[in-house]
Amino acid sequence: MTRLLPAVFVTSTLLLNGGSAFADGSEKSPAQEVVVPVSDVQIEQALENLDSLAKETLERSGIPGMAVAVTWKGKTVFAKGYGVREMGDPAPVDAETVFQIASLSKSLAGTVVAGKVGEGSVHWEDPVTRYLPDFRLEDPAVTEMVTFGDLFSHRSGLPDHAGDVLEDLGYERSYILDRLRFLQLGKFRLDYAYTNFGLTAAAEAVAAAAGKDWATLSEDVLYKPLGMSRTSSRFDDFIARENQAVPHVRDNGPYEPLFQRMPDAQSPAGGVSSSVNDLAKWMALVLNGGQVNGRSIIDANALLQATTGQVISGHSHAQDARPSLYGFGFNVGINPTGRVTIGHSGAFSLGAATNFLMVPSLDLGIVVLTNTEPFGVPESLSRSFLDVAELGEPSRDWLSVYGKSFAPLMEPIGQTAGQTQPAATKPARPLDDYAGEYANEYFGEVSVKVTNDGLTLSAGPANITFNLAHWDQDGFVFDFRNESAPFGSQSLVQFGFDNNEQTSNIWVEAFDDYGLGTLEKQ
Repeated sequence: MTRLLPAVFVTSTLLLNGGSAFADGSEKSPAQEVVVPVSDVQIEQALENLDSLAKETLERSGIPGMAVAVTWKGKTVFAKGYGVREMGDPAPVDAETVFQIASLSKSLAGTVVAGKVGEGSVHWEDPVTRYLPDFRLEDPAVTEMVTFGDLFSHRSGLPDHAGDVLEDLGYERSYILDRLRFLQLGKFRLDYAYTNFGLTAAAEAVAAAAGKDWATLSEDVLYKPLGMSRTSSRFDDFIARENQAVPHVRDNGPYEPLFQRMPDAQSPAGGVSSSVNDLAKWMALVLNGGQVNGRSIIDANALLQATTGQVISGHSHAQDARPSLYGFGFNVGINPTGRVTIGHSGAFSLGAATNFLMVPSLDLGIVVLTNTEPFGVPESLSRSFLDVAELGEPSRDWLSVYGKSFAPLMEPIGQTAGQTQPAATKPARPLDDYAGEYANEYFGEVSVKVTNDGLTLSAGPANITFNLAHWDQDGFVFDFRNESAPFGSQSLVQFGFDNNEQTSNIWVEAFDDYGLGTLEKQ
């Protein structure tokens, strides 16, 4: 027999769990209430102070360039550039300067997919293999079940940053997505692990369903309808822009434009370039439930799924601490005032740092783009601005806070990094004993050769070559710098020998994030 629950019980349960007890929309639910009021005057004062706050941030950080925009009540109310596009060149940054926005791309990708979900052509719950039949993960059961939503919320079980090292070696998107099947999975739909190529796989499936490449689909669904004329998911479009911000890095000295990141392989996850003027239009769209000037661009319900929590991305470290949530390409948080925030950061260690932060209950959003390696500058400005809007002044020195939390991202990697060679070094064998071809299914072939300068190791389709320096007996090291390895990183290389004293394998520390760093002699 079905038991009917008293209405008062249903209502009280909804209230206790933060749900809505007002289905007719006559009142806001307790989950939407905030006890710290914010007036229009406070936001106007925050906007008046933003220019001086941005200038102070630029001066304190010493970064070359930065652009900032704010959207409020559906309009761009602030847009300005600071500093220069490139050190040594006086050309200034302005609101039209195009930056590589790195992982902020994920939120735009989530918006694009929401557009297709709203049309009904695909669904967040669709299995990826419906449109990418060759896509495989380690577990056949997970392969069959994993959905767009699973990959966009980083709950597929793939390990953190799966596939990134392959991209560093120059492999293209199709190769990297195919090799994800060799990576050991965590707990499906229980473990949160941030993956560029997991999300990229889902985006590729949506593009396949639409019969277009991802960059074209993004243009058709989002960029063109919103008039985002300076936004693209193609690297070639970015590099062709005259008004472009050049990436900068430091190596215990001033900022220098030493590298140029080409992120097409992970375009949906990190390959977008844009200006703050364009991104302000997009923020207004998101805050208005997918509508612009009364015209629906993205279905509100499909966008709501993307911009609300789908997985716990950071568990509370104490009973009185708030957890972190992740939607489909969006971070979802709760301010100390109780207001829900939607945001995302982007970072290239080769020279880009970006952030946006929106407060739906205030219809307010800020985006900050910079042309330097990440150490919390855009995040600190976003947080300081929202503090001023909500509280009247910054609650803390956010630049120092974020500087400390970002510092580990730029620390050298490798067990021998910063170490001196062992004093009692055993001599190496004749270098010819180490030469040869080595391979495994994940990394493909690695070539070790003897040259006039000594021993070298070459890997990837671009044949990236590293000079090996002897470390101890059959161990060597090489210095390297790429998107996954900051300045000062060093990899140990260990050669293995069989009973006949012939080389049998090579272990490369830089390739061993997932236990796949051993390659067999061919």
